[in-house]
Amino acid sequence: MRLERVAAHVPAGARLADIGSDHGYLPVALMRRGAISAAVAGEVALTPFRSAERTVRESGQHARISVRLANGLAAIEPEDDITAISLCGMGGETIRDILDSGKARLSGQERLILQPNGGEQPLRLWLMENGYRILCEEVLRENRFYYEIIVAERAGPMVYSAQELYFGPLQMQARSPVFLAKWQRMLRVKHKTLGHFARARQAVPEEKMQDITRQARWITELLA
Repeated sequence: MRLERVAAHVPAGARLADIGSDHGYLPVALMRRGAISAAVAGEVALTPFRSAERTVRESGQHARISVRLANGLAAIEPEDDITAISLCGMGGETIRDILDSGKARLSGQERLILQPNGGEQPLRLWLMENGYRILCEEVLRENRFYYEIIVAERAGPMVYSAQELYFGPLQMQARSPVFLAKWQRMLRVKHKTLGHFARARQAVPEEKMQDITRQARWITELLA
C-alpha cells in the first residue's frame, strides 16, 4: 500500500531516480504500467543492489531501468535528465542527509517524493531551508505503523512555523482521520514518557523535559 501511494505521486512520463530502491519494485511497477519513461534504481548495499538487478532483469525492463551501486544521489548522472526522485523507507534524518550531501546532483527541477519512517520534522526543516514547497502530504497506516509521504518541489524561499514543521503544514489543514489517530496515539506516548520522567531516579535534563512538554501541548491543541 505504501509503494502504491508513493507511485501515485510520481508524475506521468517522469524520468525517475528511486534511491535506496531495495528490490527495485517501484520503478519496475511504474515502467510496466507505462507511467514513467526511464528510471535509475540506486542502492548503496550489495545485496539489495543484486536483488534490484534481478527484479529488473526478470521484468525485461533492463533497457529502460538502470540499476546502479552508489551512495545516495551519486547514482544520478546529468545525462539521466531526472524529473522525479523517490526516497522511501528510511528515517527522515537519513533522507535529509542524502539530499544534503547530494545537493550538487539536484537540478532543482525534480519533484521529491519522500516516505520517511519517522524524523519528518528535520526533513521538513531541510526542505524549507532549501527552498522547497510541500505540495502534498499524507499519512497512512500499514501493519499497525503510521507512515507519512511528503511531496515537494523547489519554489524559492519558504517559511513554515515550528508546528507546521512538526505536524506537516497540509496535514494540519486536512486533519484526516488517520492523521488524527496518529497524533492521538503520539499524545499517549508523550504522556507516558512524561510519567516515566516524573518517576525517574536520575534527574532528566530540563531541556528534554521542556521539549516533550511542549510537544504534548501542541498535540493537545491540535486535537482540541
